[in-house]
Order: sequence, then C-alpha cells, then structure tokens
Amino acid sequence: MSVYGIYFSPTGSTEKIVKLIAGKFGDYEAVDLSRRDSEEKINFSEEDVCIVGVPSYGGRVPGAALERMKSFKGNQAKAVLTAVYGNRAYEDTLIELEDYLVERNFCCTAAIAAVAEHSIMHQFAAGRPDAKDKKELALYGEKIFHKIKDGQGCENIELPGKRPYKEYKGVPLKPSVKKQCTKCGACVQLCPVGAIPEAAPDTVDKDKCISCMRCIAVCPNKARVVNRVKLNVASMAMKKNCSNRKENELFL
Repeated sequence: MSVYGIYFSPTGSTEKIVKLIAGKFGDYEAVDLSRRDSEEKINFSEEDVCIVGVPSYGGRVPGAALERMKSFKGNQAKAVLTAVYGNRAYEDTLIELEDYLVERNFCCTAAIAAVAEHSIMHQFAAGRPDAKDKKELALYGEKIFHKIKDGQGCENIELPGKRPYKEYKGVPLKPSVKKQCTKCGACVQLCPVGAIPEAAPDTVDKDKCISCMRCIAVCPNKARVVNRVKLNVASMAMKKNCSNRKENELFL
C-alpha cells in the first residue's frame, strides 16, 4: 500500500491538515497541486490511499485544483476527501470533490470538513487549526486508518451538499501592490494560476487571479495587500456567519 497526501493549498492550511491526517498512515508521498507544474499523470492502484485536500472557495472546489487532477487514474484507490474552510461554510465542496474523483475511478472511503483560519479575513477562525483541532483531526486520521485496515474501504459515505452545485461567482478582492515591491519574483514563481506576469511582477492579471492570497503569504516585503476599505466591507458582511466557532466533521 502506498499513501499519498494530495493538496491544493495556496496559503498552507490545507497542506498542514492533509499531512496531519496522512501521517497517521505512516510514510506518504506529498503531491502539491498548488504548483503550476504539478499536473501529473498518476496511475494509482487499488491498494493505495489518497488523502485529497482542497480549500472551499465559495462552497466549491477551486477549478485549478480540479484541473491538476484531471489526469489522475484511480483504479479503485481509496480516497479520503478533505475540505478546508474559513469558518463560514463548505457547502458543495465535498460532494463536488467526491463526484470528480469517482469519475476517475477512485473509491471515496471517508471525508473530513476542517476549519482553518480564513485566508482573506484572518480574524475569522484565527489560529486554527489550533491544538484542539489538531488532536481531533489526528483522531479522525486514526479512525480512517482502522476502517481501511479492517477492509471497509469502499463502503458508501453520505455527504452534505447539493447537486447541481451552487454557482461560484468568484471573489471581488484582488491583491494590489505597494511601493515596497522589489520585483523579486517570488510571487511570480508561486502563483498557482500564473496571474502575475514575470515581466511586470508589480501587477496582477485580475482575470486570472483566483483570490487565493498566496502572493500575499509569500511576499518577503509584505508588498501585496487587499484594499482595506473593500476588506472591511466584506468582513462586516461575513461577520454574522463566521464569528461563532464551527467544528470539524468526520464522515465514515
């Protein structure tokens, strides 16, 4: 049996959670879908286990993550679905991920909805996953490991969500660049969708940008920011739905 920790994680939270769960299976191979060169043709086997993690963007799986997995061939490998969200809602993310992987002949054996600090409005779920989350997610990983070890890997799981999926309308908050930008190119290399031109790293292609905020996270000079006025307006609109602590969920 080979174990894979597969994640689309522009700001790092989904990666941390996937690796925490995958670690309960022992050694594993990490597959980073956030890299633009990560579109790999991977043929899995029936004995393999894939912990597949994505952030929830507006209740959906990011299109870039789906694009990077289009050449996967599951061959009845066991998939553990992981949706990570910023304390609002994950809505149709898990069932969309399930449908996509089933189409590629994966057997979806378990799913997790996990909360992490919001990637844009950091006051929501600040510091999560915290110690309580990590302990809980580790326990989830152990339960899933034992389910698969006991030969129950391909039982159907019931997931929340609706088909057809909700419409994703995008996020109007796009990073802008401050004068501190030294054109070092870190954001150019690490943007998951190539929205920052190499010839003009102090700009952004707003049509390509998916508002993942990776450029802000990796900038060594803190030169990329979201407009504060727009951010405050969005934060006020989200406050009611994001303020109360939401808990992680396991579906077995």
